[in-house]
Amino acid sequence: MTSTIDPKSIGKARQRRHVRTLTGYLPETDEYGKEKWPRGDETTWKENLRGLDKDVPSISKSIISHVQTSLARQAYNLDDFGAYQAAALSARDNLILNWNETQLSYTKKAPKRAYYLSLEFLMGRTFDNALLNLGLKEQYTTAIDKIGFNIENVLDQERDAGLGNGGLGRLAACYLDSSASQELPLWGYGLRYQYGIFQQLINPDGQQLEAPDPWLNHQNPWELPRLDVTYDVRFYGYAERVGDSGKAVWSGGQEVLAVAYDCPIPGYHTKTTNNLRLWESRPKRGFDLNSFNAGDYEKAVESSNSAAAITSVLYPNDHTTFGKELRLKQQYFWTAASLADILRRFKNLGKPITVLPDYVAIQLNDTHPTLVIPELMRVLIDEEDVSWNQAWDITRNVCFYTNHTVLPEALEKWPVPLMEHLLPRHMQIIYDINLFFLQAVEKKFPGDRDRLARMSLIEEGFPKQVRMAFLASIGSRRVNGVAELHSDLVKTTILKDFVEFEGPSKFGNVTNGITPRRWLDQCNPELSDLITKSLQIDRSVWLKDLDKLEGLLPLAEDAAFRGEWAAVKQRNKERWAHWVQTHLGLTVNTNAMFDVQIKRLHEYKRQTLNILGVVYRYLKLKNMTPAERQKVNPRVVFFGAKAAPGYYIAKLTIRLIVNVARIINSDPDTKDYLECYFIPDYCVSIAEVLIPSSDISQHISTAGTEASGTSNMKFCLNGGLLLGTVDGANIEIAEAVGESNVFFFGHLTPDVEDLRYQHVYHPVPVEEKCPALAEVLNIISSGRFGDGSVYEPLLNTVRQGDYYLITEDFDSYIAALDMVDEAYMDKEEWIKKSIRTTAKMGKFSSDRAVMQYAEEMWNIEKTPVD
Repeated sequence: MTSTIDPKSIGKARQRRHVRTLTGYLPETDEYGKEKWPRGDETTWKENLRGLDKDVPSISKSIISHVQTSLARQAYNLDDFGAYQAAALSARDNLILNWNETQLSYTKKAPKRAYYLSLEFLMGRTFDNALLNLGLKEQYTTAIDKIGFNIENVLDQERDAGLGNGGLGRLAACYLDSSASQELPLWGYGLRYQYGIFQQLINPDGQQLEAPDPWLNHQNPWELPRLDVTYDVRFYGYAERVGDSGKAVWSGGQEVLAVAYDCPIPGYHTKTTNNLRLWESRPKRGFDLNSFNAGDYEKAVESSNSAAAITSVLYPNDHTTFGKELRLKQQYFWTAASLADILRRFKNLGKPITVLPDYVAIQLNDTHPTLVIPELMRVLIDEEDVSWNQAWDITRNVCFYTNHTVLPEALEKWPVPLMEHLLPRHMQIIYDINLFFLQAVEKKFPGDRDRLARMSLIEEGFPKQVRMAFLASIGSRRVNGVAELHSDLVKTTILKDFVEFEGPSKFGNVTNGITPRRWLDQCNPELSDLITKSLQIDRSVWLKDLDKLEGLLPLAEDAAFRGEWAAVKQRNKERWAHWVQTHLGLTVNTNAMFDVQIKRLHEYKRQTLNILGVVYRYLKLKNMTPAERQKVNPRVVFFGAKAAPGYYIAKLTIRLIVNVARIINSDPDTKDYLECYFIPDYCVSIAEVLIPSSDISQHISTAGTEASGTSNMKFCLNGGLLLGTVDGANIEIAEAVGESNVFFFGHLTPDVEDLRYQHVYHPVPVEEKCPALAEVLNIISSGRFGDGSVYEPLLNTVRQGDYYLITEDFDSYIAALDMVDEAYMDKEEWIKKSIRTTAKMGKFSSDRAVMQYAEEMWNIEKTPVD
């Protein structure tokens, strides 16, 4: 006799046996309630458990130990990158100790927890932030110096994590930092992208090129592989309903494995260390040895490649059918694995599934995680034997939805045939949700068929589409926008019918925020030091209570303080100029005004308006005499932005910026008064150097299109003034800092639709509407900045249709730029404006935002680690 095995099971993952909870361990107790030591000699264990390394000798020992054992190196063959790896692993050891205590504390106290699901987490670099939050930056600086390295060189070895692209992901990262700092029991869930979004390169013609961003080529010291935390995720197959119970059996198709990787998230000046859990996709059955031995090498790795593709790249190009399917696969893979993990943790409490809303809150960061709603319904009905009505009640009390856009084209929709093919059971559930929902709508508004069509989760057409924003809205307990104007627009435009049906109390606002730890203390240490010294308040106090910055207001009238403030700004400009010189080989005039626009490239953000304004300024300077030019305020304009690979107009905008900059910067008549630079491969670590240097930043979206924006908050917190439209969080910043300290221009939101109507039905040529802009467009078409025909598709978006109102706002924009020049000439008054701006930024801390979510939506409480 011998043991036998079913050949079909070869290569499958083994069923994991839970010998412990995966994120917390509770010891057994004896009959008297005393904890039992689980194994071995208790004294030996306790004598050898290590504590945090907090002093220079123990930190130095830890770093050198990692050099020897983790890296297998010695002093004679250690370079800056090796020093970074060893020091990072040393810091991670401290994080893990706090992480273990935090998870044990949560397990013991069993508080209600929140889970933040975001397809992006734009984390930036981790090392410096971890040291600051641990309060060990000074000790590590000394220790690293003692082993022969410079802290700045070591910090510079870290690559930005390739887990996000724009404001959505950076907001999620700020909220993780604030939740830990505010001691809230919150975890993040995302995907572990192998290649991030892409590395941006610029070719000699000025075109954006996309290369893979292999940020995981080297060991990532900030993640912990959890190879024992795996979940099966199914795609395709077929779903058969079981009787009239609402249940179904989903079988067949493809199964892939979700493997967890954990990233500790340290709070500032607290033991609380929360978690970001990322999922990597792997094949359920890996290498097909039989196919390989038969010579079919492609089939041998087919399933492996198919599974691995799911988490290869953030936002694969969805202009193809394959790309669309891969995006939907990503979203379901991530939500299914995350929900399985959340439910497993909840079940460890031994509570009935009906009390899930008392212990779990799931925040949907935009519509990407909306599939968690039908997935939770599937699990409750098909696996937990919960009735439809009770399952829907549980789901609607667990989920919360944040809307990030009112642009109709940006509201996510999925073709019904694709959903039926990839997720057949979920499509059944969505149809059922829609039927019951529309029956309720019809009952409240009998006979209103137009309303039923508008509110249906299924948009008629060819093919039919699933409206994910509508599904997120009806499947959530609360819905919020991210700035006061945006939240009002959500309620009066895209979700107007839902507000009328469900009532306004379900729909609220939580204005976005930023973490002051990274976006002031870390990125602008000199300003942080000056604030701490001048307020005479410990740094750890005001960084967690940003309203205390208002203590700076009286100091705006102190000439000596203004001098120190201006000196910090000047040194930050020189630091940024040094970065540009080192990385791009370009020399920047640090005595000029620094004018910055850095954000994802999209037509509604209007980088086009900015570069057309630069061309206008250039032409104006060319027409001046040398004596007239000497009276002009010198300006250096910086752009940083990535365009989606399939976004042709956005990529043309980058090409125009690069080629305009090339001509302007080489013109001997104007280069002392106007420079322009495009910073390639813009990312968080670049922003941390650039933002503190800015004098003015531009946030110039068409009114009513920007949900909030957070880069505006970062610039203002660092003493940069704001030039913008009356849109998004610009409005609330102006209310906080005073409108005399911002520069507004452009039409207001109520005007936009009427102007677009006029464009379509009563068009007026640009030459009549805005002669100054017409001249700029014609100069570009004439070939002044390279082959003008290349830019015609871009220029025609302005000449014909002009959906984003560049012709209407151009004259107002130029007038606002003139106001900025005039104000900057009065240096003392400008510095006062800068100080007042920073002083009034308390509202825009992400600490305030997450506490608002915790109190008004999630109903979770602070849970300090004892």
